[in-house]
Amino acid sequence: MRILIVEDEVALAGLVSERLSKDHYTVDISNDGEEGLYNALSGMYDLIILDIMLPHKDGIEILREIRKENNEVKVIMLTARAELEDRLLGFGCGANDYVPKPFHIDELVARVNAQLNMGRAVQNVVRFGDITLDYNLSRLCCVGSNEDIAINNKEFQLIEYLMCNPDRILSKEMIFDRVWGMDSEAVSNSLEAYMSFVRKKLRVIGSKVSIKTVRNMGYRLEYEEQRL
Repeated sequence: MRILIVEDEVALAGLVSERLSKDHYTVDISNDGEEGLYNALSGMYDLIILDIMLPHKDGIEILREIRKENNEVKVIMLTARAELEDRLLGFGCGANDYVPKPFHIDELVARVNAQLNMGRAVQNVVRFGDITLDYNLSRLCCVGSNEDIAINNKEFQLIEYLMCNPDRILSKEMIFDRVWGMDSEAVSNSLEAYMSFVRKKLRVIGSKVSIKTVRNMGYRLEYEEQRL
C-alpha cells in the first residue's frame, strides 16, 4: 500500500517514512502544501499523513480540496495544533484520525495500520486463486501445496498490488509508480527483475497462479483453474 507524507519538517518526514517502509508501505514525501495537494489528488495513495502548518498551503485547505473531489483516501492529521477546536475542525473537514505532536512513532504506525486494516480481512491476509499473502509474516503461501516462502519488501508490494487488482491489466508505469514511486531513481528494468523474482517464487511454492504479460499493455494475474 502507498502512503503520502505531507510534512515540512524534513527530518521528521524522513523518520516516519523509514519506519513505515519497514512495514512494507511505499512512502512518498511532500515538504510543502502545493506539492502535497498535487500529489494528494493523484489518486495513487491509500493513506495521507498530513501536517496542518505547511508553507504555501495549509493542511486544512488540502484536506478540504481532497474531500471536495470526493476522494475518500484515509487522512491522518499530524500537527502541533492539538487544541480541541483544532481537532474538531480537522474531523469536521473529513480527517479520519488526528495525532498531536510530539508523538511516539509506534503509535502513529499503529494508527496507520488501524486505518488501512479497516478494509482488509481480519486475519490480515490477501488472497487470489490458491495463494495468500500474509502481512504479518511477510510470506507468500500456496494453499494447494501447503508451501510458503519469505517475500521481501519490493516483491511484497508488487504481488500485493497485482492480487488486489485481479481483474485489471496494470501497466508498467502504474506498477513502477506504485512500488518505486513517481520520483524514484530506480531504473525501469528493476520492474522486470522483480517480476522474475516473484514468478520464480510462485513456481517454488507450486502455485497455479501466474503473472501474465499482456503485450503493449502490462501485466495481470491469472489462475490456471479459472481457464478449465
